[in-house]
Amino acid sequence: MNYHFQAHRQVRKNLLGMLQNTSHEDLLLIPDGFNNNIYWNIAHTVATQQLLHYYLSGNPFRIDKYWIETYKKGTLPNLNVQKSEVEDLEFLLTETSKILMKDYDSDFFSDYTPYTTSFGMDLKSIQDAIIFNNMHESLHYGYIMAQKRAILGEKGR
Repeated sequence: MNYHFQAHRQVRKNLLGMLQNTSHEDLLLIPDGFNNNIYWNIAHTVATQQLLHYYLSGNPFRIDKYWIETYKKGTLPNLNVQKSEVEDLEFLLTETSKILMKDYDSDFFSDYTPYTTSFGMDLKSIQDAIIFNNMHESLHYGYIMAQKRAILGEKGR
């Protein structure tokens, strides 16, 4: 699993870079052709990781439920995000990754409720969920890159 944790840290590093190197205005802008924004995509990855790893293993979330309820699948982007929330998300991107690795090493995920994702993947164990989550976060990173290009195009940069 070391490789998968390395991949998780890398995608989180990439997401953090997008969060830190995109203006607040651009984080919240919904580009033409999209139904969400860069900020929502990043927050959604944190919420989904908690659901896939902690909820399905019967464990408590490692983040406030606000993040789950506001950014889980099916939610709409909040266009009034304060800079303090962006800073909180920066912290969560890094910390939830570290906590996941510690919890995994502590055998925190001994039970797991099988789940079929909307992508069509069957998750039968925490290992499956970690691998799938990396794919999910990478998919959203791709969306974010497309959104950033669309925003730059709309602004004529």
